Amino acid sequence: MKKIIGLFLLLALPMLATAANYEEGKHYTVVSDKASKKPEVREFFSFYCPHCFSFEPFMADIKKELPSDVSFERSHVDFLRMASPEIQFMLTKGLVVAKQLNMEDKLVGAMFNYVQVQRATFSSEKDLRNLFVLNGVDGAEFDKRMKSFSVNSQAKAMKKTQDYFSRRGALKGVPAVFINGKYRINMQELDRNNLKADYNKLVQHLLTLS
Repeated sequence: MKKIIGLFLLLALPMLATAANYEEGKHYTVVSDKASKKPEVREFFSFYCPHCFSFEPFMADIKKELPSDVSFERSHVDFLRMASPEIQFMLTKGLVVAKQLNMEDKLVGAMFNYVQVQRATFSSEKDLRNLFVLNGVDGAEFDKRMKSFSVNSQAKAMKKTQDYFSRRGALKGVPAVFINGKYRINMQELDRNNLKADYNKLVQHLLTLS
């Protein structure tokens, strides 16, 4: 038994050393004095942000590595200068609709493509509706959901969360990733030669903190 315990500790040492190498204020920042009730990874992003567009495949891989009890949440922000806050909030509602329809990946990709690849402009809800219809969403269903209480309340909740972290000076740009509503990842401090693995280890480490 002692040999087994000794072997376990020997194998655990590299993992403990890796976790110890992540420093508060360097690799991550504490942005709130309380954590979310349930474990989550939340990405703040904008369809108008080219870096967010480039970040999509990276975050998709990180999402696949999350434990089954950890949720991955996207929050669309409305503070970029490329469009009015009203248009950006409309896209926030579109994100909520996409989630409710279980078509998030497809429709998020379509919205990113519309802005970042086609260089098109959302000028009204009609433009968003046309995009959704082209991607297989029934127009009447889109209209109903965009007006619904659930979509509007969830979009307002995203806005409230955005404003909370903005007031605290924790959310100044996107993409930004927060763990359990308490820790923000400082990506620039991670190993550039092994970024995805280092990023994933940091996420897993922060999920264990209280």
